Amino acid sequence: MNILIALIPALGWGLNPLLISKLGGKPVNQTLGTGVGALIVGLIVQLAVRPSVDTGTFWLSALSGAFWVLGQIGQYTSYSRMGVSTTMPISTGLQLVGTSVIGVLMFGEWAGDGAKIVGFAAIVLMIIGVALTAVTDSPDGRNGLMSGLVILVPTTVGYWVYSALPKAVSASGTAIFFPQMLGMFLAAVLYALISGRGRAFKERTSWLNAFAGLIFGVSALAYIFSAKANGVATAYVITQVSVVISTLGGLLVLHETKSSRELRLTIIGLVLIVAGSVMTAFLG
Repeated sequence: MNILIALIPALGWGLNPLLISKLGGKPVNQTLGTGVGALIVGLIVQLAVRPSVDTGTFWLSALSGAFWVLGQIGQYTSYSRMGVSTTMPISTGLQLVGTSVIGVLMFGEWAGDGAKIVGFAAIVLMIIGVALTAVTDSPDGRNGLMSGLVILVPTTVGYWVYSALPKAVSASGTAIFFPQMLGMFLAAVLYALISGRGRAFKERTSWLNAFAGLIFGVSALAYIFSAKANGVATAYVITQVSVVISTLGGLLVLHETKSSRELRLTIIGLVLIVAGSVMTAFLG
């Protein structure tokens, strides 16, 4: 049963990019819909569990959720520019590298020289993996890649902050869950207003994308329970299956195309990214 719980976020986060792409709409519709769905799950959890959290932790957690939206905007925008099968391994690799470095520099993780050596070797593997998945042979592919990276790389900072802020507070995952989901919703609304797409609130695709938000919220909640039941390292490693699902799904379900050389390098890159994440997960 514990392993089944661990598979929920892996499947949910892996299938979500495919669902988002199938549902369609612009990044603002996708972001707004995701925020709505996530808030619904957050409200249900809050009403059912009623965890207590102090004001400072509440708003810090909400800020964390808001930064997640920044990362998600970059990811959604990149889907249309370079495809899910290229975006997801690059995005995942950048997230893993950034959060690992922040963990070492700000929170003293990887204590000891041996852990640091293994950890930074893992980072090198992930960087190589990202580079391999980004290889493209066609001029159009290279143009799309550069266009996607321009937005994906800087917005990944949002994911880094989303992962780092909860480490600065002493509260359970269920306690910070609702404020994070609330922060996601508020940031999504703000994005829609600032981008001049207020009509997105009335567009059908925004509400359809709420299903993706529901899946994200349930997956995030399942990860909290998985970490408690299986341990953080095991739960974290299993979630990395999501990048394999989303990447291969982009090719098989969304019919994105890669040359035989690109596909071979992408698979090798995925192996390196997952291997690097496994190495970092057990360093503590």
